Order: sequence, then structure tokens, then C-alpha cells
Amino acid sequence: MTDAEWAEVRPLLPVPGWMRGRGGRPEGYCHRAILDAIRYFVDNGVKWRAVPADFPPWDRVYAFFRRWRENALVKEFHDRLRAQVRTKLGRDAEPSAGVIDSQSLKADAVVGADSRGFDGGKLINGRKRHVVVDTLGLLLGVTVTSADVGDRTAAQVLLARVADAHHRLELVWADGGYTGGLVEHCLATLALVLAIVKRSDDMRGFVVLPKRWIVERLFAHLMQSRRLVRDFERRTTSAEAMVYWSMTLLMTRRLARSRPARA
Repeated sequence: MTDAEWAEVRPLLPVPGWMRGRGGRPEGYCHRAILDAIRYFVDNGVKWRAVPADFPPWDRVYAFFRRWRENALVKEFHDRLRAQVRTKLGRDAEPSAGVIDSQSLKADAVVGADSRGFDGGKLINGRKRHVVVDTLGLLLGVTVTSADVGDRTAAQVLLARVADAHHRLELVWADGGYTGGLVEHCLATLALVLAIVKRSDDMRGFVVLPKRWIVERLFAHLMQSRRLVRDFERRTTSAEAMVYWSMTLLMTRRLARSRPARA
């Protein structure tokens, strides 16, 4: 990452336990080098053992990734970046509206039968990403399931998690796949209005639908990271962590571009 990106990222990093007097051994590698290695890994889609020798050893990079995944530190880091981006764009740090959608993708051979399924609508054997984004297209929450899990089923869990983390959230747009009892469930249980944006029957060809294009833009960004064009992760928690890492890359670049130049 550039010096401008590092200047934005460094104050937002979670503080290691040994620096807060909680014991443990100081880390042997600079966080900047570790973050660069993980960004390279996600962006280029290499194997862990194929991380270039210019970075710290691959097993140390993976150990860092695993620790952040298991302790939800990557999500904490991502959420701080998102709040910073929203603030710099003149928005409240916490969103009041969002968009939900899902994306089915093929799974690699390492994905076990317990977390893969067949999406009959998309004719894809693999997994499905369910995401909620704000009106800027920034990620609010993601959950990865087998591809045969219905959108409404996964949305109940995901929306409950997102609504609990973002108390200002009161409106979420969705497509026709989220109709039915989910609308009443969100209003009664989560105090959340789920607005369905449907495609008109007389539409022909590609048409940009209001609000729904925002989440499609996020999917387009994810598909630019080679590690995310197919699900290569044995665990769904790793697949979710990869999405968060990809979004941190996008938001870091945004913050660096908005940083005022030195005189």
C-alpha cells in the first residue's frame, strides 16, 4: 500500500494485546507488511504457500489472517474503515438504509458437501454470498451459505445481525426473491421496513432498477479479486473474511484519494 493509504489505515488497526498490557509476545513482523501480503493474496488469488518471498513467511501471514478471522478483528477493522469513509463523504457514520441481495458462485473441490449445494435457479453447484450494503455500496454484513439455502431463510439471520449492529438502520431494499413472510417478520421482529423493488413485466433487456444496482456494484467489485471469483475456502468463515478483506482494499484506496495533499 502507498504511504497515503498506510497513513489512513494505521490509526484504525486493532491494538495487539501485548501493547495493552494483556501479555503475549510482540509480533515479529510489521503490520503494514502483513496487510500487504494479505491484500496481495486476496487480489491475485494465489495459494498461501505461493505468497511471494518479498512478504513475510506465508505461515506467519496465514497465522495473522486466521487470528483476525477467529477473533472478528477483520470485521472490526473493516467497520472502522467504513465509518471513516462515510464520515469523510459527509454522511453519518451509521447508515439508516441499505440494500440486500445474494450471489451464487461455484465452489472449488476443497469445499466439502456439508457447506455446498445446488442453486436450481442459477444452475450453480457451490455456495451463496448474502450481503447487505449501505446506499454508498459499502458492506454492512455478509454471510456465506451453501447455494441451496433460500434467500429469505438466510436473510432472516443476516438482517437480524445487521440490525443489531446498526441501530439507525430502518429501511432495506430487496428484490422479488425476498417477498412473503419475510417482510412482516422484519417489521414485527426487527422494526425494519423491507421494501421490495420489483422488475416490471413489460421490461425488455437490461434495465437499471432503483437501489438494486448499488449491491450489484459491490458484487462487481468482489469479482475483480481473483480469490473471490470462485469459493476456494474450506470454511464459510474464511469465505466471509475474504469478502471483508477485499472491501478493506477498496475503502483504503478511497480514503487515500480523499486525503488532502501536503503543501
